[in-house]
Amino acid sequence: MKRNDQDLALRVLKRALWLKDYSPDLAESLVTEGRLMRLNVGEWAQAEGDDRNGLFVVIDGLLHSYYAALDDRMTMIGFAEPGSVLGHATRYSGGPRLVTAVCAEPSILLEISESALDRVAERSPEIWRAIAGFAYAAMRNTLQMAADVISLRPRERIAARLLATARGDQTDEAPVIKISQELLGEMIGVTRKTVNFHLSAFERGGLIRLGYGRIELCDVSGLREIANG
Repeated sequence: MKRNDQDLALRVLKRALWLKDYSPDLAESLVTEGRLMRLNVGEWAQAEGDDRNGLFVVIDGLLHSYYAALDDRMTMIGFAEPGSVLGHATRYSGGPRLVTAVCAEPSILLEISESALDRVAERSPEIWRAIAGFAYAAMRNTLQMAADVISLRPRERIAARLLATARGDQTDEAPVIKISQELLGEMIGVTRKTVNFHLSAFERGGLIRLGYGRIELCDVSGLREIANG
């Protein structure tokens, strides 16, 4: 484990939303017991159906998450940025991996095996509460996505998904989402043409700023008003 990578992992974990209510010692234990790994663009961190347990925490980079539809077509359902967690602990949720996670850019992950989690828990038993917390948050986000697809019109749905995706941005600057219009449409069940139409209107209204593979949210309040109908 390179010292620079280790220091970066510690900084990311100490800022992660799912650990914000816990002692910094917990983040230090996770970095100490975990294993850092580097992946290139296109490499898989995990595959749907894998029986491998434990967690991956994204330290640097970006990963896209896919789930197989009924026709076995891989559908993008979300993405993971620094601080996000992939995988699960069998103490709370048994069974194989639920999603396939693919690197969209060069990434650094912290792998924390089930045995490593047990060692962390010996010193910091609150790790299980932290894991339960992010599992609950992930379930809530999934239900919100389903409710948006069912109840919102495309314009509202796009605004709602932009807001939900930017929720983890902790900077004081305008949140930036790294995603193409095609993938955004795939996530919410509309065509790229529909996404482009509404995003262009948002940009003309000063709500967002479009770039190559990125969307900057300039007016969060305005987007929230649209999402709320």
